[in-house]
Amino acid sequence: MTQLAFTKGHGTKNDFVLLFDERGEVPLTPDVVRFLCDRRGGIGGDGVIRAVRAGFVTDARGFGADTWFMDYFNSDGSTSEMCGNGARVFGAFLEREAGLDLRGGLTFGTRGGARTVTSLGGGHYAVGMGEFRLGRAPEGFDSEVAAHGLDAIRPALSVDVGNPHHVVALADPRELAALDLSVAPAVHPTPPQGSNVEFVVTLGGEVRDGVERGRIRMRVHERGSGETMSCGTGACAAALAVRFWAGPDAPDVWDVEVPGGLVTVRVRGTHVTLEGPAELVAKGTVTLP
Repeated sequence: MTQLAFTKGHGTKNDFVLLFDERGEVPLTPDVVRFLCDRRGGIGGDGVIRAVRAGFVTDARGFGADTWFMDYFNSDGSTSEMCGNGARVFGAFLEREAGLDLRGGLTFGTRGGARTVTSLGGGHYAVGMGEFRLGRAPEGFDSEVAAHGLDAIRPALSVDVGNPHHVVALADPRELAALDLSVAPAVHPTPPQGSNVEFVVTLGGEVRDGVERGRIRMRVHERGSGETMSCGTGACAAALAVRFWAGPDAPDVWDVEVPGGLVTVRVRGTHVTLEGPAELVAKGTVTLP
């Protein structure tokens, strides 16, 4: 039987099984991923993150062989381009397991491109999420979403932050709370690679330390994982959509409430940064079936 060392971590309760596998020696098949993420028969998590050098990952294209690579898997065993909450947890994991100092930032590889994670102190991290792209939507929407708990099909905006999203604006927090996201929302036109779907309500804003900040609340159905307590790329997508809908005078800083806590999104030109906590809560060994 194979014994596998693991760490359990989360970012605003978006939780992951983390594996330190510098030379790519762990037999990480879809079946193994599904077992590790099983909340009753395995360890439990929204996904698996493997810390590995890019030279040992067949689809880590465009990176030097010694570059750290965040090899991310959804709980259903499929791979994903990027995970914002996972990137913060990945940074905390590398600090502990590889002895890295992230106060000056670390650039690492993902299937969505290079990203940089920086320690802000106190268990908080910032992740440069790269360039974002909004859907071509002169009237604010380019797609439609149907979801359980909504009385009608709603317009949505597609947002790409290294992985695909569709954002739906709702009228008030009661409508958000009434959603049943145990069933995947239906997006039209159907995204060829699937999509994360965010539902968002606006909560106003404030000026803090001389900076105007917007505030929104969000729930998300993640492609390959179902509803999660938080989604970092989804928080970025939701903030970017609301900022676009609000017009040219909208804030560049957004606090995003998710069921698992609070993250902050900062927009600088065509790039976006995600800030929030990361916690490593347990480590141990598991016997693979």
